[in-house]
Amino acid sequence: MIGYANPKRFLDLTRPIPPWFFGVSSTLLAIGLYLALFVVPPERQQGDAVRIMFVHVPAAWIGMGAYALMAVCSIWALVNRHPLADIAAREAAPLGALFTGLALITGSLWGKPMWGTYWAWDARLTSFLLLFFLYLGYIAIWNVTEDETRAARGAAILAIVGAVNLPIIKFSVDWWNTLHQGESIFRSGGPVIATVFLWPLFIMLAAYTTLFAALWIVRVRTAILRRTVRTRVSAGFGR
Repeated sequence: MIGYANPKRFLDLTRPIPPWFFGVSSTLLAIGLYLALFVVPPERQQGDAVRIMFVHVPAAWIGMGAYALMAVCSIWALVNRHPLADIAAREAAPLGALFTGLALITGSLWGKPMWGTYWAWDARLTSFLLLFFLYLGYIAIWNVTEDETRAARGAAILAIVGAVNLPIIKFSVDWWNTLHQGESIFRSGGPVIATVFLWPLFIMLAAYTTLFAALWIVRVRTAILRRTVRTRVSAGFGR
């Protein structure tokens, strides 16, 4: 793993990946959205509002997954003091915040017809909102701390501590009485969603995942190249 974490090797290894991932993601998004909008029937209780699920659930999935990635990279950075791990975590944060914000917005749009309100201080909603603030805090640390070493350390600590919120989000519907519906996909007894809804949802999950991966790799590659240029320029001025 340390060998693959070498910046040059990472650049060489990931060079062909983004175009393929963007292509796969675009294809899956087109298929998933077509199924969600034109093939999937209205749900018995939710009606056409169920179509929001195909945007909301994958966005929430990526919002949580991106933060988990940040936490893992941050642990790696603190233990091994490898700058690429800090870069990987830092470049995942804006993407994670974007998908988390999308999940909050679409969740509110779903909540209005289902609950009669755009927002309720439900355990799942509140803990997910906290996730969004953790993203903003992480990004702020990088932006306001001039010393990059201190910024990396502070951001890494926040990412690791904030990861405690992930199981709270996941199990909040089991631990407390909430308005939010319980887990219906990734559960021990198997999904309880009808197949006509499940397969388009899986397609959208795959589309969002490959899109995030492509964007994240591009951001990491750009950050590495930017740092390389900055280092060479500084070395040139130092002569």
